[in-house]
Amino acid sequence: MNAFKHLLKAAGSHPPVGTWIMSASPLLAEATGHAGFDWGVIDMEHAPLDVMEVVQVLQALSATKLVPIVRVPWNDAVMVKRVLDAGATTVMFPFVQDAAEAARAVAATRYPPQGIRGMAGMSRANRFGTVPNYFGTANKQMGVIVQLETVQALQQLEAIAAVDGVDALFIGPADLSGSMGHAGQTMHPAVMDRMSQAVLRCKAIGMPVGTIGGEPESVAQYRAAGFDYVAVGSDLGLFMQGARSAIAALRTPGGDHVHSVSSGTKGY
Repeated sequence: MNAFKHLLKAAGSHPPVGTWIMSASPLLAEATGHAGFDWGVIDMEHAPLDVMEVVQVLQALSATKLVPIVRVPWNDAVMVKRVLDAGATTVMFPFVQDAAEAARAVAATRYPPQGIRGMAGMSRANRFGTVPNYFGTANKQMGVIVQLETVQALQQLEAIAAVDGVDALFIGPADLSGSMGHAGQTMHPAVMDRMSQAVLRCKAIGMPVGTIGGEPESVAQYRAAGFDYVAVGSDLGLFMQGARSAIAALRTPGGDHVHSVSSGTKGY
């Protein structure tokens, strides 16, 4: 069974917690996996990750319990084919606007006759040709998450969710806030109300829905609203929070730097 779908089914009343992996660093990705997150999005849309770097990050995460999701830059069958051959089994598609686009996304993850995925006899996905009957079983192992990021997309929620092969929805609060005229105000009451209503609609049709917050406080509100899986920040964002907190702690109230250590002290 697909690892992400299994994670959702096994979660019960505790929404799985994830994060975004944007650093393009296999080492930082591996550390993030060991930190305790349930899932993580390897982001090719807004991070400097190419296919080879996705392979390296997937290899790093394979040593952890974190379930990887690859977000492709766009709903493009060629890119989907490449990340699937690289070993991705769950793909997130940004900016899906209607059922036709959702169906195109699903088709890109399936071998014929269910889809249009091109066949490669040897790839990382089939363990370099050693998985028996890979072409006959791969379709059942795929997971598809589509992002609804505009008012127009949310109006099509039920139709998008009804597309066979769509396993979960994901509401992007940042783009949604811009679509609603509140750019950057992800916790604006109108944005929160729209997202909460979307959760209720998903519950009514039995479709898992997730989202992301920048800090634990906003994620707590999303969990209270009923989201089935939630993410907090990113590997880079969490690093920057820690770095800025450390710097702030080492400055005097007046803004001066704490006296530096002597030149004879070993640096790290």
